[in-house]
Amino acid sequence: MIILAATPIGNLGDASARLVETLSEAEFVAAEDTRSTARLLAGLGIENRPQIVALHDHNERDKAADLVQRARESDVVVMSDAGMPTVSDPGYHLVQAAIAADVDVTVIPGPSAVITALALSGLPTDRFTFEGFLPRKPAERRKTLRGLADERRTMVFFESPQRIASALDDVVAELGADRRVAVCRELTKLYEQVKRGAASDVAAWAADGVKGEIVLVVHGAEAASFSLDDGLARVTERVAAGERLKDAAAAVAAETELGKRDLYQAALDARSIR
Repeated sequence: MIILAATPIGNLGDASARLVETLSEAEFVAAEDTRSTARLLAGLGIENRPQIVALHDHNERDKAADLVQRARESDVVVMSDAGMPTVSDPGYHLVQAAIAADVDVTVIPGPSAVITALALSGLPTDRFTFEGFLPRKPAERRKTLRGLADERRTMVFFESPQRIASALDDVVAELGADRRVAVCRELTKLYEQVKRGAASDVAAWAADGVKGEIVLVVHGAEAASFSLDDGLARVTERVAAGERLKDAAAAVAAETELGKRDLYQAALDARSIR
């Protein structure tokens, strides 16, 4: 089978007993970086030396079929440099190929920079969205943030230390100076740090430079406050444009969090008054 193995994101002490056991017996490992994996084996005191092949963004599609075929005969352990394979790391296309070929896929759970940063951020954790890496180019980055301006869920991004200052400036420009953020750096490592606050304040802090591996967590947009009259006006506009009253009431209820029945009845009452 294919075994997706989560590895420590910084502290080797976070390696699970199951990960150590699996690597101690593994014959074949597909790794994002073969040197990093070799260092991990040594750091965990694992004497087993499996065959390690590179599996990264540039070769995954080409290697997927061969790895799936190998997995029919023996286990293939898949590892990224840190955290869970497939999450902004290689593995997704391999999993797709394995599923299509009816080859079993399983997971060794473990550390995740996304969940770790979310938990430490102090921002709402009940609903969140992981957005991966922000675009490198400023114009594209701003466009992406602009498209997320109304996102109500907490947003989690990966970002490089070279771009975090400019990324925070763009958060201020597109999402507002008061939008709450948390910059989480060097998670689980010796110099772990979480800087929390308004986007403008954290941007000023980052202006002098931030080192290490970084996760940026951004508070979702606050819900707009709509009165029943506001909602009724929206329903009326949609009905005038040709939408059925029932559908218009449902759509506006989803947008405003007003009651669908209240909107529907308000529209009927308005009609009767006319």
